[in-house]
Amino acid sequence: MVALERLNLADNTIVVLWSDHGYHLGEHNGIWQKRTLFEQSARSPLIIRAPGMKGNGTASTRIVEFVDIYPTLTDLAGLKTPKSLEGRSLKPLLKDPLTEWNGTAITQVLRPADKRLPKPVMGRSIRTERWRYTDWGEGKSGVELYDHAADPMEFNNLALKPDTEAKTVMERLRKLLERKASGKVPTTPFNPKRL
Repeated sequence: MVALERLNLADNTIVVLWSDHGYHLGEHNGIWQKRTLFEQSARSPLIIRAPGMKGNGTASTRIVEFVDIYPTLTDLAGLKTPKSLEGRSLKPLLKDPLTEWNGTAITQVLRPADKRLPKPVMGRSIRTERWRYTDWGEGKSGVELYDHAADPMEFNNLALKPDTEAKTVMERLRKLLERKASGKVPTTPFNPKRL
């Protein structure tokens, strides 16, 4: 910001900073990597500073996706956003980080074969403000449900012994996830074994 202000560019420059993933720091039995669908791996930094936005410098807890970056930039720049584009503008959150927002985020990761896993498995997850639902191999290799209101570190998998509420939530989130993300292993070349 200091350089933008010194160059008189702060009033007409949008700054976006993001990372492609989060990172485990030993949580969940010593995981030190990004190749999971837990919150620590799926939650990534995203900072947007736009001229004239009241929310600049204020954190938002709303759920957004990286596919929202492009429509946000076109909206802020006054450009026409292509209709077929995924995502939506985050401008309302830049104006008021606490505004009503019903965001979801989809995360996918391919677990390659290794000593514990005989063949690759696609994992996919959907995160809402309260819940994270995950399935591995479209549910054939495991299902997870975490309630962030009671378990923000995702240690209590409610899918193991689901009550009525958990079953209802899983059914609803599974349908949403199936519309947005394939659980199949890609047919394009990839490194099938982790070395």
